[in-house]
Amino acid sequence: MSDPLILVAEDERDIRELIVFTLQISGFEVVQVPNGEEAVHKATEIKPDLILMDVRMPKMTGYEACKALKDQESTKEIPVVFLSAKGQEAEINTGLEMGAEEYFLKPFAPDELINRVNKILTKYGKL
Repeated sequence: MSDPLILVAEDERDIRELIVFTLQISGFEVVQVPNGEEAVHKATEIKPDLILMDVRMPKMTGYEACKALKDQESTKEIPVVFLSAKGQEAEINTGLEMGAEEYFLKPFAPDELINRVNKILTKYGKL
């Protein structure tokens, strides 16, 4: 089995690079995009094992992108995890209602991110 492929959609470059680096040193293959619209195109193309997606992004929010992915036959089974600095219950519930697997609040410790990613990939039989 090849290394799990993770798609990271985050508009803030520093955060995106940190997440990508954290995942890569843990042995994951990572593809990164700067917004929700590109996340939908890229996910359709590469079929990642997991998508980590910021909620607030230009062009298309994480919620809109998640909904688009869940509406497509080819991508609806891919687990989506939202990354958000906003911890309001309403936002978290909206994300979960859109079909997200989980919600990570930023900032998070790198090892915490890896633990949660491993747990989700294991649950979906990707590890």
